[in-house]
Amino acid sequence: MRANRDTPGWIAAILSWPLLLPISKVALVSAFLIGGIQKLVDFPAAVAEQAHFGLQPAWLWAAAAIIVELGGSALVIFGRLVWLGAGGLGVLTAVAMLTANDFWAKTGHDRFLAINAFFEHLGLIAGLMLVSILSLRKQDA
Repeated sequence: MRANRDTPGWIAAILSWPLLLPISKVALVSAFLIGGIQKLVDFPAAVAEQAHFGLQPAWLWAAAAIIVELGGSALVIFGRLVWLGAGGLGVLTAVAMLTANDFWAKTGHDRFLAINAFFEHLGLIAGLMLVSILSLRKQDA
């Protein structure tokens, strides 16, 4: 990888490490992997979580979350249909943002926490979009 004028050579060298991209992909989807495994292992708790946020039928939302979290993560990690995996994870994250982080309906400290979580989730969606863009550019190269 050739360094841009504003990227020091030693940073470009680190960014060129062959294992950095796969490690970054695993890190990007790690919350989804952990969440999907936890939901799979304790499905009743996953159903209760969906019901808590008003998503009905809760069992269907829980099953869909497991499929998207595990399947989408695998697609991103293995570089197959990255747009689909990242897109599914992004949509799931958007649903979570709007249901669990409804800062507009909260006040005080709860509002503060919800705003932070909302925009952290928005950043995660942006990261998923970026991995899709990188995958497309890799295909075009």
